[in-house]
Amino acid sequence: MSNERSRELYDRALSVMPGGVNSAVRAATEPYPPFIERGDGGHVVDADGDRYVDWVMGLGPLLYGHDLPQPVESAVQSRVSEGPMFGMPTEIEVEHAEFVARHVPSVEMLRFVNSGTEATVSACRLARAATGRDKILVMQGGYHGAQETTLVAGEFDHVEPSSPGIPDSFVEHTLVVPFNDREAVHAVFEAHGADIAAVLVEPVLANVGIVHPVDGYHETLRDLCDDHGSLLIFDEVITGFRVGGLQCAQGKFGIEPDLTTFGKLIGGGFPVGAIGGPPELMEGFTPSGEVFQAGTFSGHPVTMAAGLESLRYAAEHDVHDHIHDLGDQLRTGLQEIVTDQAPEYTVAGLDGTFKLLFSRDAPETFDDHCEGGCRQRQSCSRYDTCPKTGADVKAGQTDRWRRVFWGGMRDRGVFLSQNQFEAQFVTYAHTEDDVEETLEAYKDTV
Repeated sequence: MSNERSRELYDRALSVMPGGVNSAVRAATEPYPPFIERGDGGHVVDADGDRYVDWVMGLGPLLYGHDLPQPVESAVQSRVSEGPMFGMPTEIEVEHAEFVARHVPSVEMLRFVNSGTEATVSACRLARAATGRDKILVMQGGYHGAQETTLVAGEFDHVEPSSPGIPDSFVEHTLVVPFNDREAVHAVFEAHGADIAAVLVEPVLANVGIVHPVDGYHETLRDLCDDHGSLLIFDEVITGFRVGGLQCAQGKFGIEPDLTTFGKLIGGGFPVGAIGGPPELMEGFTPSGEVFQAGTFSGHPVTMAAGLESLRYAAEHDVHDHIHDLGDQLRTGLQEIVTDQAPEYTVAGLDGTFKLLFSRDAPETFDDHCEGGCRQRQSCSRYDTCPKTGADVKAGQTDRWRRVFWGGMRDRGVFLSQNQFEAQFVTYAHTEDDVEETLEAYKDTV
């Protein structure tokens, strides 16, 4: 496969964009990223004309691959023809909010914003105002966008900014514990419970590999928040409308958070974010309350049309069943491959997500193991060694993924996410042939 055109474009991009990209992860692959010309169903074609099975899928916003169903495409085109945006309310915003509120267990009201980052920033602000407290508890390896409260390194109350440009004072109210560590979260609430405004957590860690919660972990968070008067915020920017279908991960796990943040799929492939919850919290936002939140492009009519029609189509055509079945086939096939070729590796993911984690240590036996992706089941023979935290994933062979494995898969016609940490996504456009082609590539490359 030729990469000449991508190399030329990257060379040009380096002159006019920092690092040659507009989002850092796009430059993670060596020696330069592929430039994409167009999408086609479950595939992409790069600037050199080479075609690949695509499991990146925009890093999560695409439910239907690169071809929108006709009703979704028609809705988008209709909105564009009526005018790009108005700076005034439109009916489609109301309809979209009504649809989400009917399907997501904890959501009665929504505020649409423009990105997942904006959603989590606004949710933290609202939680602090609602509780009169300042501290936010997050998980190591959790990702909540490019915002100052959560770009932190460290543990417990010994944290510092993880990026230059963030003053230490911005993170002095951020607490950090390892995901899945119930003892740690009990300890931090013992020490700071009266000051914790909210726990902000991804239901499944999905930006540091894919890490499933251990049994009872979210129940522990829910109970501690209730006991101490803190709010539980589920960041469903990645899991929303993908894990658990239209009820999202909170429906799958049977936990109702106080607030939920959304992005990606709720916008049907267009820029979007949202915060959802009950009226007694959501009406704290201006203009009904005093917590300032606003945005010129919030509730953009084209995005609202794309998101609403995309979710409506999913509700009417068993879209999630198709996606989840293919996800099971992928993860089961990957398990068979690593059983033979790399027993130390861990197959992760659920529903429409998957990832092969290059973990280093595991027993050679697969007796009574979690089939179709790690579920942190205590009776599994691999329970003690499978990754349970972000640190566990980072301790794996992450350089091998980026420097050797990703390129080997690309050479075999398969695009995976750019590093060991980003999730990979199954869509309605993918087929069983795509799955088989991908598994053959894994078999040759692992």
